Amino acid sequence: MLEQFSVDGNTAVITGSSQGIGAVTAKRFADDGANVVVTSRTQEKIDEVAAEINDSDRPGEAIAVECDVRDRDSVEALIEATVEEFGAVDCMVNNAGASFMAGFDDISENGWKTIVDINLHGTFHGAQVAGQQMQQQESGGTIINFASVAGTMGSQYMSHYGAAKAAVVNLTTSLSANYADHDIRVNCIAPGLVGTAGVASQMGLDPADVDRSDIAKEMGLPEEIADIVQFLASDASSYIVGETITAQGVPPLEDSQL
Repeated sequence: MLEQFSVDGNTAVITGSSQGIGAVTAKRFADDGANVVVTSRTQEKIDEVAAEINDSDRPGEAIAVECDVRDRDSVEALIEATVEEFGAVDCMVNNAGASFMAGFDDISENGWKTIVDINLHGTFHGAQVAGQQMQQQESGGTIINFASVAGTMGSQYMSHYGAAKAAVVNLTTSLSANYADHDIRVNCIAPGLVGTAGVASQMGLDPADVDRSDIAKEMGLPEEIADIVQFLASDASSYIVGETITAQGVPPLEDSQL
């Protein structure tokens, strides 16, 4: 690997890393020598991810810290645990998210608030608490938020999710200006369909059944998104600030499937 793409020696906090994109990213970072903090609301699941990393020959180490990104105290405890264990936070990946499929008229107020709380407020908590820690360190860092193509082009059956993710895109742009003077780069990733357990359960789509033989892929893989996360966390992206990188293969010409 070229040196500028390396995250060796960094400490990364990755929310929503009990499975899917978050878990793959944690393993990818540990492969490259980064210490990782895997976190979600289910301690048992993140313990499994951390154990897999620590029981392997990966040079990076992992700890598992239970955290509900909707709860400010929980996020503050997460960052405190990270600093206590590894001494700093170099990269914050705000990956935790949730959704369910429903027409707009079928979304209750509680359902709307729940999705916005996880996807938008959770990102706010993670970015602000980690950003404040990075400022105290005076060593800079990177914050990587997760949006979705649902937030850039709309989503007929996930309007609550799309609205929250659109706000994350805007928040990323605002944060990049706020944190630039502190040498903290903030960027965002907006994936299309990715072969995760969530997509399989909500849409009945199995990545094994999708033709990926050409560039017009109908579904991405978690590993392909983890590549982008590592790029944004590394010095290779030093000239990229406040941007949202869309990853969806060939853009659809018709209405979104989301």
